[in-house]
Amino acid sequence: MKSSVRGTHYNEVLPRIRGGVGKSMSFFNRLRTQKLLSFTLILFTLSVGIVIGTLFTAGVKADKESVVAPGATPLTIPNPVELSTTFSQIAKQLEPSVVNISTEYRPKPVVQRNAPSTRRRQVQPPDDEDQGDDNGGVPDLFQRFFGNPFGEGVPEQQQRRGYALGSGVVVDKAGYVLTNNHVVDKADRIQVKFAGDPTQYDAKVVGVDPQTDLAVIRVEGKKNLVAAKIGNSDAVQVGDWAVAIGSPFGFQATVTTGIISAKERDIPGDTTQFQHFLQTDAAINPGNSGGPLLNIRGEVVGINTAIASRSGGYQGIGFAMPINAAVHVYNDIIKTGKVTRGSIGIKFTAGDTDQGRPLLKAENVSEGAFVQEVRPGGPAEKAGIKAEDVIVSIDGKPVRTSGDLVDTITATPIGNSLNVAVIREGKRENFKVVVGDLAQIFPDEFGNGNKEEAGKVEGASARFGMTIQNLTDAQRKNLGIKENGGVQIASIEPDSFAEDVQLAPKDVILSINRQPVNSVQDVQRVQSTLKPGDAVAFHILRQDRSREWTSQFVAGTLPANQ
Repeated sequence: MKSSVRGTHYNEVLPRIRGGVGKSMSFFNRLRTQKLLSFTLILFTLSVGIVIGTLFTAGVKADKESVVAPGATPLTIPNPVELSTTFSQIAKQLEPSVVNISTEYRPKPVVQRNAPSTRRRQVQPPDDEDQGDDNGGVPDLFQRFFGNPFGEGVPEQQQRRGYALGSGVVVDKAGYVLTNNHVVDKADRIQVKFAGDPTQYDAKVVGVDPQTDLAVIRVEGKKNLVAAKIGNSDAVQVGDWAVAIGSPFGFQATVTTGIISAKERDIPGDTTQFQHFLQTDAAINPGNSGGPLLNIRGEVVGINTAIASRSGGYQGIGFAMPINAAVHVYNDIIKTGKVTRGSIGIKFTAGDTDQGRPLLKAENVSEGAFVQEVRPGGPAEKAGIKAEDVIVSIDGKPVRTSGDLVDTITATPIGNSLNVAVIREGKRENFKVVVGDLAQIFPDEFGNGNKEEAGKVEGASARFGMTIQNLTDAQRKNLGIKENGGVQIASIEPDSFAEDVQLAPKDVILSINRQPVNSVQDVQRVQSTLKPGDAVAFHILRQDRSREWTSQFVAGTLPANQ
């Protein structure tokens, strides 16, 4: 009984338990299903939100971009393609041949003008026509463009050394460089720098020619030089391409381009008869002096020398000495150290000038050169040529311009003869003239050698203590001096008699003790008659602050030590 009751109870309870467990498992399964569905729904909602947010942001950004640059397309950089290579090839070809020239001028004490009694001294800056506005009467419009490229502004009394920059071109791999005379004139040290080489090489002057403003220097210590190719300036035509290379304002190897604007250009106010320039609009500035002017083939056709400018910088007009003239100068210098030119000993007025046309018209001649003066004892006088003759041809070649006459005569070797045809009183006559040395026939104007040494005044028993120089008629005209004769003071020595009597550089001495002086020799002649203790009176011209020449007299007693 007991057992049956137990069995019955177990059998009844087990299904109940199983039924309860089944119900619980079903509940949990439903719960898990609901959670999974909720999680899936939340995940789906978040995904949809992210997608919508992304699309909205992109839309806003696109909308902003469309407002800043509507319809804009990004730019692309094309592959490099060589265009015109002519100028770039010239620049590469000439780069090793064009040099930067720097010069140094050591201080030279001189007496300060307007304060001679205080014995104050100042440092004399380089005598360079590009510095300051005192250019001997040549208009400020025309100037050589060399000097300190970074301006003035340093008072003279504070100067210690002078520095300046220019350019040059290698014409011989042995180290010879062609440049301007005013680039290296009176420099105490010359250094040359090549493109791509930081070394400064010392250079020495081989020779100079002031008449053409050209100089030859030689670089020391540099090997493997590359010489520029020389062209023929006679082949240059107006309108041809022109390339200038140099160091304007110290910026080395600067290349500029333009055209040949004119040929045979003379600079107004320039007194030399040997400078007939190529004119170009290629940009050239201070520091370009001595650099090459090139044709489109990269050949040197000129040496950049001057500019026309009211500002001191580039204004579209530059001048270069034709290379054909430079070659003749260079060849003479490397051969003899100087330039030798022929002369027949005359002064003339060309018939193609305003002054010459009326003179030729009076002689019933249409073209030629009117002889103004015949040098006593010169070749022309010996041959029979006289003043007022009109030279119409040389060796059968017509004389129409001054260049026709000057270029032919100066290029003729000394000692050779020329057949000169003249019109005299309406009749044509021929003369055989033996060419002489220009420097010997006109020593005061064209004499070679050191002007300071030639002009230093020393008498037999007296010394004034100054350096003087002769004045030509053209120089007097350019300086605005109306008086005839006179010599100009170049410098004054400290503690000298000249300083004591208040003479100053640039003064023009007209007479000494009432004796007119027209040359260095006249001063030496007067000095030879003086002895210590003698009174010496100078009649001088001096420029005032308005640059007008005024007549003054200064005097003193010649001391024993002078």
